[in-house]
Amino acid sequence: MDTSVRIAVGSDIHYASRAEQARGKDYELKTISNPAVRLFARFYRHIVWARDPLGRNYLLDRFIQKATPDEAVICGDLTCDTGFIGLSDPAALESAQECLSKLRSRFSAGAHVALGDHDLGKMTLFRKQGGMRLRSYEIVRDTLQCPDFWVRQAGRYSLVGIASSLVAYPAFETEALEQERAGWAELRRQHMERIHNAFASLAPGAKVILFCHDPTALPYLLELEAVRTRLAQIEHTFIGHLHSRLIMVKSRILSGMPRITFLGHTVSKLSGALRKARQWRPFRVVLCPALAGIELLKDGAFCELELDPEAQRPARISLKRLGR
Repeated sequence: MDTSVRIAVGSDIHYASRAEQARGKDYELKTISNPAVRLFARFYRHIVWARDPLGRNYLLDRFIQKATPDEAVICGDLTCDTGFIGLSDPAALESAQECLSKLRSRFSAGAHVALGDHDLGKMTLFRKQGGMRLRSYEIVRDTLQCPDFWVRQAGRYSLVGIASSLVAYPAFETEALEQERAGWAELRRQHMERIHNAFASLAPGAKVILFCHDPTALPYLLELEAVRTRLAQIEHTFIGHLHSRLIMVKSRILSGMPRITFLGHTVSKLSGALRKARQWRPFRVVLCPALAGIELLKDGAFCELELDPEAQRPARISLKRLGR
């Protein structure tokens, strides 16, 4: 009798409610006052990243139809975050509620979420606007009933979901409101303590499948002795955030680069993350692409994970293309 545990893994759904769609697909471009920067951003979005970021809800339906397991893990970013403050924006909250309703109706054995940066709030790429909001965290926890940390046991496997924005909060602190920074720091302390306790309690023969939206968080996990001493027990770490294997490859090429501090907030943040990217390796990272992939390659996909509860054979991971 086959006792395998099968889980569909999706990421970066970026669902858009009618309220978010009403802001128009150029919602981010409208925030850019510099004409040259706005032109570059338009070209980048149109050719490389996402030509119509608010018109891809059908990909969630396609994921739901194509996935064969009855359980799912989503590696963050349920919403398009057109207000740039996460789910404290009512339009983004509406998106997340619609998205989760579909997921929870389809996956009868559960739909778990490893929180993404857009769920909590994220500054715009080309302008210092928006950012993390404590109200978004409260809504995720209390309204959506999505914990920031969870463990799901599957025989000798522990499936562990973390909130990358909390773990990597030192890298994002400047994106938080000054009056909220102490609150975020305390949430991070509690979060790191829960992660430490989970790893410290692992049995010697146990295996871990880790789910983390943004790989920027991974080097910060190495602050925890319980994680460092049990890295060999992490069989795979699923990440999202990068959207495409092309971005993953570029990240590996640029890993170790110096941090660039003279070209603005975004370049400083991205180069700082890439400086530490070599520390991703011991986590055995597997990228779960965005459902839409990127515009340049149209490489949207999701993963299916198959586990032997007795851990007699390694986890099997397959990539399922979605197309457009």
